[in-house]
Amino acid sequence: MKRSEINRAIREMEAACAREHCYLPPFCHFTPEEWQQKGREYDEVRDCLLGWDITDYGQGDFDRIGFSLITIRNGNRALAEKYPKVYAEKLLYLKEGQYAPRHFHWFKTEDIINRGGGVLLLRVNLSLPDESVDACSDVTVSCDGRRLTVPAGTQIRLVPGESIHIPQRLYHDFSVEPGTGAVLIGEVSQCNDDNCDNHFDPPMGRFPLIEEDEPPYRLLVNEYPRQNEEGGIHGTTERRTPEGTDSALYELRRQHGPG
Repeated sequence: MKRSEINRAIREMEAACAREHCYLPPFCHFTPEEWQQKGREYDEVRDCLLGWDITDYGQGDFDRIGFSLITIRNGNRALAEKYPKVYAEKLLYLKEGQYAPRHFHWFKTEDIINRGGGVLLLRVNLSLPDESVDACSDVTVSCDGRRLTVPAGTQIRLVPGESIHIPQRLYHDFSVEPGTGAVLIGEVSQCNDDNCDNHFDPPMGRFPLIEEDEPPYRLLVNEYPRQNEEGGIHGTTERRTPEGTDSALYELRRQHGPG
C-alpha cells in the first residue's frame, strides 16, 4: 500500500468524523515531527496501539479491500497490571465499494454501531469446530436488544444508529449498501489485540506493507518512535506485515487457542 493512499484515507476519515461531529483525541492529531518530542507519558498510546490504523490486508487494492480505523481506547492483556482496562473503543470508516474481509475473533466480543452516513451491511456465519465457515446453520444475533435468527450468510442491514453484537468465533464481514454513501462505524468491545485475535477466511494479513512514495501525514499505530530509559527517542515500534507476525500467530492460535 502506498503512503500516499494511507495519507488520503486518513484525511477522508478526518473529514467524515467532522461531518458527523465526532471529535478525536489529541494523539490522533500529532504529526510525525511532534511524535519525536513525545516522551514516556505517551507510552499507553504506544503500548495499547491507540491511533490510526489503515489497512489493505496485504492485498494491494485498498479501494476494493480495505478499512480505515482509529483505536480510541484500549487495554493490553499482556501488560494488564500497567493497563487494566478490559474494554476498547474504535472508529471505523468504510467507503462504498470497499469490503472488509470475513473474519472472527477468538477472544474479543464486540458491538458494531452505525454512527452515521450510509447503510452498513454486515454478513454473519457461524464457525465450525475446525474454524471453517458454517455455510448451512442459521445464525442468532442481537441487534439493539432484539434477538433474531437469520439464514447463514445473511447480510444484516444497519442504518445510522443501529447496532449488532458479535460474539466470539462468529464470522463477519463489512460492506456498504450501494447508493447510500460511506459509513462511519463505532466499535465497543473487550480489549482489542490485532496482533493475534483475528482469524480470516480465506487467510490474509491484518496490516499492510507500505511503499514510501511521500512523507507520512500521521503515524500508524505500529510506527511510533519510542523513548529509551535515558530519555532519548529511538526508532519506531516494529512494523507488522501480512507475511510475518500475523501468519505465525494464526498458527499459534490454531494450536493453543486465544490465551
